Amino acid sequence: MSCFMFRFYRGDLHKIFPTVTLRVRSSGPHRSRSLRESYRLLRLPEDGNNSHAVVKEAYLRMAKLYHPDCGAPTADAALFSLIKEAYRVVLAHLTRQKSMPQSSMDEEEEDKGKSQAPQHRQYLSFEGMGSGTPSQRERQYQQFRVDRANDQVLEYRYKQMEKVAAEEGSVVSRDARVRSKHIKITQAVERLVEDLIQESMARGDFRNLSGTGKPLSKFDHNPYADPMTHNLNRILIDNGYQPEWIVAQKEIRETIQTMRERLQEVRARLGSPMRHSEQLQWKEHCAAFASELLKLNKKVDNFNLIVPLMSWQMVHFNMNREVEKVLKSDQEHRKEKEREREKMHVQERAKATTCQQGTRRGLIMWVQSLLK
Repeated sequence: MSCFMFRFYRGDLHKIFPTVTLRVRSSGPHRSRSLRESYRLLRLPEDGNNSHAVVKEAYLRMAKLYHPDCGAPTADAALFSLIKEAYRVVLAHLTRQKSMPQSSMDEEEEDKGKSQAPQHRQYLSFEGMGSGTPSQRERQYQQFRVDRANDQVLEYRYKQMEKVAAEEGSVVSRDARVRSKHIKITQAVERLVEDLIQESMARGDFRNLSGTGKPLSKFDHNPYADPMTHNLNRILIDNGYQPEWIVAQKEIRETIQTMRERLQEVRARLGSPMRHSEQLQWKEHCAAFASELLKLNKKVDNFNLIVPLMSWQMVHFNMNREVEKVLKSDQEHRKEKEREREKMHVQERAKATTCQQGTRRGLIMWVQSLLK
């Protein structure tokens, strides 16, 4: 089916007729010679409404007769190749016939859009995407834009993830540098202030201060504070109130220090190296220490839940690490005692040698005085 279009516009005709679009359709059984030959090879009627199933059935029937491997006396490889090619031509022709109504509808939609849309609408390039009529190209271009937007979103998310990971690493390193620098500066300032205070005390600058012997005014009036909050804080501090997390932190530190000292005393009473019975005693004390450490770690968990800042949270105490600390401290203590004993030994030897030399010198002087 072919289509011809004629447009008459502009000039004198435009004054008489508006823009006219004439569509002349020529219909009829117009088939090429190769198509007619293909129908003849498949033994199909040219003017009949042949479907894909009918064409396939005809092809199978001819294949049973002329296929080289069918075993029939009519088998012919050259003729079968022509039949196969004819089958493809006929299928292609049927597919085109099916798509022609759709293409005509697309052309009608395109003409309708051209009559309604601005005149430059038909000249859109769609960035060189797609093929076919402008409406088909527009649909293809819209799909292309959707795919491109998805790719850009994925690429943007990937870049953002890389940026966040890099920023986290730089923030951690920068915080570590700032924290170490702040500690150094704070320690230096504290040493400087302490030196200045000591110098002033040595000069006697603090002896004639006004208010000497009087109690300190701990609660100066703050005009920016709420009076009720100020009074409540003063009452709490006067009565020795401390926040719960400070009390818990103090209790944890005192408890672990007491446990370490007790285990240190037990190890000091045992020999070095330990005998079998001493090793059994040491294991019993370590087991008791482990049970107490488990209870202490539960207190650490409760403390971490009430502490106001995450940087002030505490980690669990490790049994092996604590025992290693105790053993290392005991070895250092024993070595220190050994060095002190050796030092005393050397001093005693030196003293005995000095006494012997003094006695011998006195005896010689006495003999010399007798001889005189």
